Amino acid sequence: MVFKETEFKLKDGRVALLRSPHEDDAEEMLQFIIKASGETAFLMKYPEEWADFNLDQEKAFINDDYYNQNGMMISCIVDGKIAGNCQISFRTGMKDRHRASVAIALLREFWNLGIGTKMFEEMFRIARERNGVRQIELDFIEGNSRARHLYEKMGFRITGVKPDAIRMKDGTFVNEYMMLKRL
Repeated sequence: MVFKETEFKLKDGRVALLRSPHEDDAEEMLQFIIKASGETAFLMKYPEEWADFNLDQEKAFINDDYYNQNGMMISCIVDGKIAGNCQISFRTGMKDRHRASVAIALLREFWNLGIGTKMFEEMFRIARERNGVRQIELDFIEGNSRARHLYEKMGFRITGVKPDAIRMKDGTFVNEYMMLKRL
């Protein structure tokens, strides 16, 4: 699905643009996720795990969401640079098409500027416009208090825990929490 471009003002006064990423963004998108993965231990991959992911695969990933009616990716551009990215995916089965899942990542230099809130607002709007979607789900890793705070502010509540679901580089295990927001 294609997101209609939207500008909004950041807390620091700069203007940000939300839009669907294009195939031409593939290299910057790949560099974005590698950098974001290195800035926090709370994304699902470490930076080195992206080494085998090439430009053609990233283009295919972008195109899949661009042309897919069951998912949408939104990038946030600030000063000509990708600052963040989010994705909403809709379930399609008869038993679960009332559900959608979301994911979000921001570069550290763009934290606390209102981007995450705006991205969630847009994903909620998109979900509400899709007939029959009643709930949005996400997972987060134990210890990610910044993300948890944002998710709770946006109306998500913890619905379950996957004990020891994530193994960190130092060998410790942490829980993964499931959250849900009803629309």
